[in-house]
Amino acid sequence: MIDALFGSKTRVKLLHLFLNNPGRAFYVREITRKIDEQINSVRRELANMLEVGIIRSDSNNNRLYYEVDETYNYYSPLRQIFADESFGTDQTAVDSNDWQKKFRALGDVRAVIFAGKLVHGSDSVIDLLVVGNISKVKLKNFVKILEKEEGGALTYATMTYEDFYYRLSVRDQFVGDVLNTKHSVIIDSENILSRAS
Repeated sequence: MIDALFGSKTRVKLLHLFLNNPGRAFYVREITRKIDEQINSVRRELANMLEVGIIRSDSNNNRLYYEVDETYNYYSPLRQIFADESFGTDQTAVDSNDWQKKFRALGDVRAVIFAGKLVHGSDSVIDLLVVGNISKVKLKNFVKILEKEEGGALTYATMTYEDFYYRLSVRDQFVGDVLNTKHSVIIDSENILSRAS
């Protein structure tokens, strides 16, 4: 039914992808893999969405990247329709449930932050920060899968919740550097990051 309302199955899949990943940019071939649609159909819908203004594009390393434009007039109502769960008004909107499920399978995950290569426009020294008591072997294997998807090596760090809480409270430089650059909060089960911002 929603396909009929929005005109095309590909457009619906694209809206779902972009609106569940604010602050994250994707290139065309990555998009076609993620939504499992033909490249020509994806290119056509991306051109339509650019013209409407719901997404914006930017060139980086000879690749054209696309991401949702959070300043678009109808961003909030569209997000309510397409987001996998409700979201707050803080700058780090919730990513898709899919990511949350994947990370929670690693153990007692309290917080996950995407930055660096995983967030277009971020100049963070690391790409992924995982907080909690987790299996390092499982995390290492998970990062390998993520690297394959992203097409390159990722830098990641892990720490216990207690260590992260302490570092946050003393304004530790490493944690500060991650949070002061462009980033996306995937999990914040204790609301520690929204309280700190």
